[in-house]
Amino acid sequence: MEQGKMGELQPTPRILMGPGPSNVHYRVLRALSTPLVGHLDPQFLTMMDEIGEMLRALFRTKNRLTIPISGTGSAGMEAALVNFLSPGDTVIIGVQGVFGERMCDVAERCGAKVLRLDQEWGKVLEPERVIAALKKHGEAKLCALVHAETSTGVKQPLQEIGEYCKTKDTLFLVDAVTSLGGCEVEVDAWGIDICYTGTQKCLSVPPGLAPITIGAKALEVLHGRKTKVQSWYLDLTMIERYWGEERFYHHTAPISMLYGLREGLRIIFEEGLAARFQNHQVLGDRLKTELENLGFKLFAQDGYRLPMLNAVYLPAGVDDLAVRKRLLQDYHIEVGGGLGKVKGKIWRVGLMGETCKLQNIAYLIDSLKEILGRQ
Repeated sequence: MEQGKMGELQPTPRILMGPGPSNVHYRVLRALSTPLVGHLDPQFLTMMDEIGEMLRALFRTKNRLTIPISGTGSAGMEAALVNFLSPGDTVIIGVQGVFGERMCDVAERCGAKVLRLDQEWGKVLEPERVIAALKKHGEAKLCALVHAETSTGVKQPLQEIGEYCKTKDTLFLVDAVTSLGGCEVEVDAWGIDICYTGTQKCLSVPPGLAPITIGAKALEVLHGRKTKVQSWYLDLTMIERYWGEERFYHHTAPISMLYGLREGLRIIFEEGLAARFQNHQVLGDRLKTELENLGFKLFAQDGYRLPMLNAVYLPAGVDDLAVRKRLLQDYHIEVGGGLGKVKGKIWRVGLMGETCKLQNIAYLIDSLKEILGRQ
């Protein structure tokens, strides 16, 4: 096809009920089309302060360095590790799914000595086991856990581990990519030193930014580094100068994405955090029940299931790819398949942010009844 004859892009609208991205409110889409100003324009600098203020309220923290990293959630993960690890450092990482594995990979690339705490997928890491490892390896620079493991639907308990780390030099790092904005995340109260997320899950903003918050203990480690941060682009010692009072140029900020994030955060606080968390919990429970009634079985450990990401075993005889293909093609609903060890065995059904609506549950269940022939 000749380039000049390509038609305008008009993708079929979807109900995004997979592990991310979620659907986006029309106000966020409208904000993304706001005319550009420069990334050092006084109006833009004022907006940066507003975003920082709202992110601190969402993370439940007073941390000065609470900013969106320019990049997807994986950029947040990488920034959270490369800024604090140097070759030879010891790091303890909980591995109970794909994203724990990914943190190990990044840490190893930093030259760190990785001590893995492996757990069966679908189960939580017992806090006492993590604390025992911290006591045994007091030299550990950092302890990293995934709060909401997107590959399994498990919500990891954090408070006891954070309380222990408060009294030690070890930094406590938490991946809240799937949880922030959909359930409680209490950075200061839980003793979390480094926490990051992505915009495309419960914040219901397109993928492209990774909000991160850095506590005082972690900042002291960052500023005390003897070597340069491995990544120039993700070097927080420079990025914090742009987001701080100095406004020192580091890289051209993704202006339109920051417009969208500002509006997405405004929508969250208009709803109110308590009401938003309650909505995710109530509708998450409703979806689990409806799926169980169709023969699906819950995958994640009882008592530790995420409200916004529901992992379920397929009923016997159901073809994973065939049914998901029909859902997408005939009903325009996207759900996610399993990753890694559980590929082909489970689905991951998201109810995140703008997608978390009763009508979406009803449409999905009715569609599945028709496909599976179960009325």
